[in-house]
Amino acid sequence: MLRRSLLLMMTLSLSPLSLADSTHIELKTNMGAIQLELYPEQAPKTVENFLRYIDNGFYQGTIFHRVIDNFMIQGGGFTPDMGKKTPAAPIENESIGGLSNTRGTISMARTSNPHSATSQFFINTKDNLNLDGRSRRPGYTVFGKVTQGMDVINKISATSTHSVGPYQNVPSQPIIIESTRRLP
Repeated sequence: MLRRSLLLMMTLSLSPLSLADSTHIELKTNMGAIQLELYPEQAPKTVENFLRYIDNGFYQGTIFHRVIDNFMIQGGGFTPDMGKKTPAAPIENESIGGLSNTRGTISMARTSNPHSATSQFFINTKDNLNLDGRSRRPGYTVFGKVTQGMDVINKISATSTHSVGPYQNVPSQPIIIESTRRLP
């Protein structure tokens, strides 16, 4: 019995990932939970950036502010009153030679400047291969995928939208990210 207990303790202490190193994430929204697996080997700077926002609680209280059915849902930069949060500095685009924007993947949103991604992200609700990077044309960096909660993504994607000031495709009822956390 003692030997089995010691073996179990050694196995747990040698676990390759501590919670601080976990790349499995939960986004809890007012429409349900979404779980993500991140890909640090394929997009290391992007994953590091996203995890910094997760660990700092930046996304709590933000909304999915742009929802286009049969395309994507975007969040991570606005509060329910459409107040813009102040993000950290932009990161380098890692889309060339990377992963594809297929249904259920998470990517960084950006402006027309390929190296302008900060906190905003989107989840593809269909295959959007036109957003992939090509040899001389950076795309939108994929850095993970949904592992649970596509039913929640589908509900969000089907929600009614309207315009708020200059912003189009804003959900009529706020879809709030209530909490975020790393999963064991």
